[in-house]
Amino acid sequence: MKRIVILFSGEGSNMLRIIQKLEHYENIEVAATITNKQEAKGIEKIKAYNIPLNIINHKDYASREEFDQDLVNKISSYKPDLVVLAGFMRILTPVFTKNIKSINLHPSILPHFKGAKAIEQSYADIEKPAGISVHWVSEELDSGLVIAQKELTRIKDEPFESFKNRIHLLEYELLPETVVRLLQ
Repeated sequence: MKRIVILFSGEGSNMLRIIQKLEHYENIEVAATITNKQEAKGIEKIKAYNIPLNIINHKDYASREEFDQDLVNKISSYKPDLVVLAGFMRILTPVFTKNIKSINLHPSILPHFKGAKAIEQSYADIEKPAGISVHWVSEELDSGLVIAQKELTRIKDEPFESFKNRIHLLEYELLPETVVRLLQ
């Protein structure tokens, strides 16, 4: 049995898609979920499943390293084969990156548009391809080796909300597929 731990900070939409996809696989289980925000909307979504939820509020720590050490300790207690960052909005230190094998979902075709405003930057720059990437987490933000990418076809004069929604639809497909591919 392969085990994953999912980290999230917000809505939990990608987390939910992974859980739903893995219901079809007897050899992969979600061992736990962890959020760094007590008000994350994904907390409500996870309650429908029999999966442990951990809230480790990053604001309770004096430094990123202290938070990351507690995060590493909690993750390690579940003995996962893989950790999946599904909308986990934290810049991680080497305390995490050197100890945890993890992948991250990013809403751009890396190496373009790293960081938190990737969808907005990608939407604005019609010269570069739009889409999503799944990559290994490394010490440098959104710079780990790319595992999978899916390009989004641009639509002339498309409103931003439509563009953003189509990016999310790609995420819901590619991240769960990549998790399964890595663990099969």
